[in-house]
Amino acid sequence: MSQENPPYPYEPEFSIKKVLQDRVADIAYIFQFKKALALVLIVGAIVGALTAWLWTPSYTARLTFVVDDAKSSGSAGGLSALAGQFGFNLDGLGGASGVLAGDNVEELIKSHKLIKATLLTAYDSTQTLADRYAAVNKLDKKWLKYSPDGKITRFPLNGKNNTRLQDSLLHEMTTLILSGEFGIDKTDKKLGFFEVNATMKDEKLAQLFCTRMIKQSTDFFITTKTKRLRNNVERLQQRADSIGAILNHKTYDLSSANQTLLDVNPAYTRASANVDIKERDKIVLSTVFSETVKNLESSKTMLAQETPTVQIVDEPELPLKKNKLKYSIAILSGLIISGLLFSFYILVTRKKRA
Repeated sequence: MSQENPPYPYEPEFSIKKVLQDRVADIAYIFQFKKALALVLIVGAIVGALTAWLWTPSYTARLTFVVDDAKSSGSAGGLSALAGQFGFNLDGLGGASGVLAGDNVEELIKSHKLIKATLLTAYDSTQTLADRYAAVNKLDKKWLKYSPDGKITRFPLNGKNNTRLQDSLLHEMTTLILSGEFGIDKTDKKLGFFEVNATMKDEKLAQLFCTRMIKQSTDFFITTKTKRLRNNVERLQQRADSIGAILNHKTYDLSSANQTLLDVNPAYTRASANVDIKERDKIVLSTVFSETVKNLESSKTMLAQETPTVQIVDEPELPLKKNKLKYSIAILSGLIISGLLFSFYILVTRKKRA
């Protein structure tokens, strides 16, 4: 007994023309509800206009600076600039290494440590930048549930004795800032110019945060870059001051001994020997003092040469750039979104209507 194979289901041939005809039919079907569509579009336009009106504007502070580091301008500077035109980074050549080399500047300015230190500076006489940032973004009320006493969490200046809660909230603010409110970019890979942007909902806050971030970063750069040489200068300065004080004391002793020698009987040679010893000690101390001062001045010269210069080119000035949602864009977006939602609803419910 033979079994017949069941027939395969019929699959219509794909046709672009048929697809286009179906879409045209869908559009024609949607336009059957002209009054409802017009009402929905009007409502969408009104919602868009209200959104633009209620939209909280933000302000963008821009600051441009350039880093001048003696170590980074070595013999490979020309090769590095040439390679930068093709997207390569050769800053490691010619001794350009360390805290100011390559992209280290960008990473360090975006570090959590510097951002937290900036947030703990003064906004005015009553609050810090962290307090103002939390108030503007309505985070202070959101964090009330974490407060043990039910009061708004405040952040004191410098924050050396912060609680665990304050540190956690500072970390949350830092994450929010790095998520799109603050950034640094190198305007041209061939040049050493950097542009810093801070976009916040408070104009003064954006300006202060942008400028103080550069201040914090500059202090950190210079301190890190010159720490070894600065320690050496301080050590030599202390040594020079100590030897100078001893040398002054020996000078007075020698003068007193010479004065005493004038009244001593020439038969007594012990007084003369005492003067010779003091004079020898003074000569030795004078030689050591001269060498110490010479080394101190050399170290100061090296410190001045090694100290990088961070020069601000353009500072953010009030009024800052205001970022506000335009009415034209908001209304157009409302029309498009409401029209699409209405069309989708009509097409989905078409079978039920049929």
